[in-house]
Amino acid sequence: MPQPTTDENGHVAEIHWPSLIAATAAVSAVGIAMGLGLPLLSIILEKRGISSTLIGLNAAMAGVAAMVAAPITTKCAHDFGVARSMMIAVVIAAFSAICFYYADQFWMWFPLRFTFHGATTALFILSEFWINEAAPPRRRGLVLGIYATVLAVGFAIGPMLFSLLGSDGVLPFIVGALIIMTAIIPIFLARHESPKLDSKPERHFFHYIFLVPSATAAVFAFGAVSVGGLSLFP
Repeated sequence: MPQPTTDENGHVAEIHWPSLIAATAAVSAVGIAMGLGLPLLSIILEKRGISSTLIGLNAAMAGVAAMVAAPITTKCAHDFGVARSMMIAVVIAAFSAICFYYADQFWMWFPLRFTFHGATTALFILSEFWINEAAPPRRRGLVLGIYATVLAVGFAIGPMLFSLLGSDGVLPFIVGALIIMTAIIPIFLARHESPKLDSKPERHFFHYIFLVPSATAAVFAFGAVSVGGLSLFP
């Protein structure tokens, strides 16, 4: 596949649609699966008689996984490549999703939550990085708007699927895992166009967390509201 053309500053000169489609398809599939899975898991635990406190603690593993996965993701992308790292994350997320059904013991849901949300965090990070690299600066706002819209549609479709599939049996877990696995197709097709990380970051990951406190606080609030809402409302 041809590489995107660049201008004199090294930025891409035009939107490279295969890369954009690969990144947005990946994150939209994850959005659908999360929109389906988060309320599904909470309701199943409630049916099993697990207390609301323990359900909340289990859901909190999503935040722990995100904090652990975020600094590791860049290193994995540097060592294995962006596309390959994303495909590995897709497989881990899909495998974790199906394993929830077969995990009879409640304690098993904690490592599964960790692997599932760690993998989806990596997909979010790498897809946004890919999109930023694939879009020219003058069109980046448009591209990110498309990305955000597709992600929002994915989150909306997930609960709708939940209302159709219900929470009984293995079917909703299979559907969620298959939806996640579909993300691997566009990533594989556009793997030769994925951006390369030729050098490691000069500063530690945590430096950027405190670099712009207001932005960090806004993301924190968004994460708390979105995950909490999806976990509570089918």
